[in-house]
Amino acid sequence: MPLHPAAPEDLPGLVAAFQQTVQAIVELGRNCGDREFDLPTACPGWTVKDQVAHVVGLEQWMHTGQLPGVRVPDYGHVRNELGHFMEKGVELRRGMRGSKVVDELETALAGRVEALRRPELTLDTVVRSPFGPKPLGEVLRTRTMDVWTHEQDIRQALGRPGDLDSGAAAVFMELLFAHLPRLVAREAAIPPGNVVILDVTGPVLGRAGVWVEEGEEDSRPRGIPLFSGVAHDGDPDDVFTTITLSTDAVTRRAAGRGTLEDIHYTVSGDEDVARAVLENLAFTP
Repeated sequence: MPLHPAAPEDLPGLVAAFQQTVQAIVELGRNCGDREFDLPTACPGWTVKDQVAHVVGLEQWMHTGQLPGVRVPDYGHVRNELGHFMEKGVELRRGMRGSKVVDELETALAGRVEALRRPELTLDTVVRSPFGPKPLGEVLRTRTMDVWTHEQDIRQALGRPGDLDSGAAAVFMELLFAHLPRLVAREAAIPPGNVVILDVTGPVLGRAGVWVEEGEEDSRPRGIPLFSGVAHDGDPDDVFTTITLSTDAVTRRAAGRGTLEDIHYTVSGDEDVARAVLENLAFTP
């Protein structure tokens, strides 16, 4: 089942989705007082202000390729080289007022959007990314997913839900559905003979399914996507499990935020299979 609303596929649409979610963070920040900037978020070790600082720092690096020369202490939430890289922009701004960090983000957004709208750019233009040079279309999808995740972290901390029907939300959902076969078969280790369906009730509506079968090369189970032109022609005794939940609930789990006790979902089929899938749904960096 296609997503509704659909995720943007062309470059102008992806730039617009990216711009909209960054601008949403700017607007949330404009309505924060100092105490709200200091609220903890679901991202370990980061406050609301730190979330904004992270987006600023990474977008400035994406634009210039220059990292701040700041020492990152041995924080417990910084667990690897990528985390250390991400923390530099946050650490640089820890002594700044939140409103000034928001000003920086607004300026950085204007520069990034201007650069992304250069007429010579295409979806296939190779650009820098935290994971090495990548095609611009791939980088924009990943950045939009990441920024929207942090937007939702900020909204949750502030108690200001919203933006769950945006182009950025649809980009997140599209990427989740693309990763779902691997997440079900390899991360959740659902055994062959199972079919798992995610039924997302909105505001971004979508349905994705995975049929788990024996692997041919390494004997490890593999996930076969359903609803994409692939018919389920497995054993008639295959067990179907449908997990029904909202866009907010599924994206929080897919971002690795919170626990299953923090979301509402219903299951038709094998409860243990559903729980294993939801516990292993995180795919964001």
